[in-house]
Amino acid sequence: MDKSIKTNKTPEQTDEKEYDLITDLLEWAEAFVLAMFVVIIVFIFFLRIVEVAGPSMSSTLSDKDRIILTHLNYTPERGDIVVCNSKTLNKCIIKRCIGVGGDTVCVNYNDDTVKVNGEYIDQSYINEADMREQSIFDQRYRTSDGVYNYTVPEGTIFVMGDNRNHSTDSRSDMVGFVSLGDVLGKAIFRFYPFSSIGSI
Repeated sequence: MDKSIKTNKTPEQTDEKEYDLITDLLEWAEAFVLAMFVVIIVFIFFLRIVEVAGPSMSSTLSDKDRIILTHLNYTPERGDIVVCNSKTLNKCIIKRCIGVGGDTVCVNYNDDTVKVNGEYIDQSYINEADMREQSIFDQRYRTSDGVYNYTVPEGTIFVMGDNRNHSTDSRSDMVGFVSLGDVLGKAIFRFYPFSSIGSI
């Protein structure tokens, strides 16, 4: 004949179980707060989140894309996608760095080419094959029909949007050469929309 043995927990055992549960919750809360603190520190000192506004970087980046920037000890290099503070436009702009201090940039609208220091650059990323000369471009740098030559001053960069025909950038006196002090960082990762998530 089977016999069932019923055991009752003592008050001490119940208190111990409750104590273990509280300890586990406190440890979880401590880990969560620490993780959040680390994330906040990383984004304050290492990374920033920005939203793309407008079509000037299509099709590399689209309007409303959310991207992550890195900015700690960052120095722009040719080809980087950068976010800059434009005082004249009174907003942040996102463009591609074409030239750095000391470079000569030649934009030729007759054959849709860009040269940096006399060498053609790869423009496979641009949105349209043809580039159109526009009236907003700074005429001081026009050297012949459809040809503009820029010498980038030290401490600045020359930027252009990938959507060349729909971008207000260093070709215009509304932006001009961008001071390094106005460069907020380099775009390194797109996290929204989720269908396009990945490095840039």
